[in-house]
Amino acid sequence: MNKRVIPWFVLLLLPLACMADGVLIPMDGVQTDHLKAYGVTYWALQQKYKCAWLLNYRSGSFLVYDNSGKTFNQTVLHGVTAVVVSDGEIDAIHAQIAQDNMEVIPLEKAPKVAVYTTPSNNPWDDAVTLALTYANIPYDKIWDQEVLAGRLYQYDWLHLHHEDFTGQFGKFYRSFHNAQWYQEKVRLFEAAALKAGYVKVSQHKGAVAKTIRDYVENGGFLFAMCAATDTLDVALAAQGLDIVAPEIDGDGLTPGFQSQLHFSNCFAFQNFELVTNPLIYEFSNIDTSPSPATPGARYQSANFQLFEFSAKFDPVPAMLTQNHRARIADFLGQTTAFRKSILKPNIIVLADFPGFEVAKYIHGVRGKGTFTFLGGHDPEDPQHLVGEEDTDLSQYPNSPGYRLILNNVLFPAAKKKERKT
Repeated sequence: MNKRVIPWFVLLLLPLACMADGVLIPMDGVQTDHLKAYGVTYWALQQKYKCAWLLNYRSGSFLVYDNSGKTFNQTVLHGVTAVVVSDGEIDAIHAQIAQDNMEVIPLEKAPKVAVYTTPSNNPWDDAVTLALTYANIPYDKIWDQEVLAGRLYQYDWLHLHHEDFTGQFGKFYRSFHNAQWYQEKVRLFEAAALKAGYVKVSQHKGAVAKTIRDYVENGGFLFAMCAATDTLDVALAAQGLDIVAPEIDGDGLTPGFQSQLHFSNCFAFQNFELVTNPLIYEFSNIDTSPSPATPGARYQSANFQLFEFSAKFDPVPAMLTQNHRARIADFLGQTTAFRKSILKPNIIVLADFPGFEVAKYIHGVRGKGTFTFLGGHDPEDPQHLVGEEDTDLSQYPNSPGYRLILNNVLFPAAKKKERKT
């Protein structure tokens, strides 16, 4: 019966929607599906409708200037709460925004999205691909061959997740070196390195990391989570050095490698110390796993705090932190959070653990582009383990953690002249 009711409901509302001058998609507590709301806004951008992000207005709502009824119909079909608004009501919203800590950010295009991922199946999920799929936002998968061939410049936005750019195969040696999936991954990575003309996987991945940095410097948007956040900088700092233990690559480390690290190559971190022991599931002291907020306590009780930024003077961090909750339950990853003492001076901390010198969510500028790093693996699975099933986002349509991911997806859509740093 529901399949028949929805189309009739849409038809009944269509004349009313056509009489409106826009569609307001509220993102506060009334929203039934925060995640699909991003997808509807992305769809409207694809259709070339004029859109705006209303920073700090009802938790970062969206406004679509469409009087055809098509956008409103999309909200109904996808279960997204929306309100048709007249010119007068839009003017009233703008007046309120002008008076308060709010801002109207025009969105000018639907960003083209790439997700860096191996062609083989991984025994873990990727929160960003789950979010994109659930929200109906299209993306392409790319890997090392495409990156080194220059394909990144076809995309506005690149995502990295549970990736190891150091050539240590994720530091899974101790627990999984006899597992079939691990051995297959080693063979895949070694074959890819040889095909690309590199003797070692670490050299190949190092070249990929440098190419990603060049992409950002030339104007690309980078978003990384979990292990990709620190292994990218470790690989960049270790260019020309061997930091991989002999158990993994068959030969020794570069003598005195720690003192030879090139921190100027890095995006976000400096003066960190490497962990080269293959039996330790950690790459460096950048990470603070598990959460620093709950030593000796149950991990699920930890929360991190989003900072509130001036929407008018700091629209970029304001965009990245739009949410209906200021405190969010923490979640583990191989890289869970970042030691503040190791952050470069120009890094903006978007979220941290109050009372601790640890950041969860950070942002920075490199050349003409930007990068945003979010610690942790899956916002709705606090201790996601290798081999567990993917998170079903239909059970978490109002996830504040997944909203942070989708803020980053729409961030490149913002009109360039509105961006400030």
